[in-house]
Amino acid sequence: MISSPLVSTQAANQSGHRGVAAPWHTAVVLLLLIGISFAGARSGSLPGVSTYGRAGGYLVVIMFEWLTVAFIWYGVSRRGIGMADLVGGRWARPADVLRDLGIGIAFLLVCGIGLVNGLGYLLRVVENQAILQMLPRTTTEVILWCLMSLTAGFCEELIFRGYLQRQFTALTQSVIGGIVLQGIAFGAGHGYQGWKFMLIIAIFGTTFGLLAQWRRSLRPGMIAHFVQDAMGGLLARYLMH
Repeated sequence: MISSPLVSTQAANQSGHRGVAAPWHTAVVLLLLIGISFAGARSGSLPGVSTYGRAGGYLVVIMFEWLTVAFIWYGVSRRGIGMADLVGGRWARPADVLRDLGIGIAFLLVCGIGLVNGLGYLLRVVENQAILQMLPRTTTEVILWCLMSLTAGFCEELIFRGYLQRQFTALTQSVIGGIVLQGIAFGAGHGYQGWKFMLIIAIFGTTFGLLAQWRRSLRPGMIAHFVQDAMGGLLARYLMH
């Protein structure tokens, strides 16, 4: 039986949805995310870039996200829930990997390119200085960018879709409420990009939540998230040259 990142016997009881961690734990996670977003908005760049340069900034983000995941592991383990329960899905054979890869790429084409670009056109957004400043330039930065993208693909999907979505679902007693609130939190976590990009990212994050709910797994979303971040930075670097 495939375990679900949203609905499992460990995350639900007879009265409805049950959170995967204590309320205080979620409050701390949200404060951490708001804090790092505020720091980025205040500096006008990816957190750490203005202080340590691009490579240092990438390392700051990588460490922050893995520490947040470690804290989430601590919180859910107190309720007997493992990280595999948050991720959901199972790859028992190569066909399973190819299936999730295909779903992730299709999702990226429709939502990551079609929806995001459409919203960007409607809102008349332009690449701001914060985004341009964070893009990799050197070979070392490209390597760290790919590591940061891999980290974001796993950690951010687990934080927002695997953990917060379930917690917000428990809070609102509504799957839709959980999906929407985690999307808002996802957008709010990107303060350095400005309000227009934050709005687009919130909507994009909501579609990631819908994907996780549909597939009962974070795996396709993790693939899409990694490819989106990695290729976006590498393509921008190529175009700048």
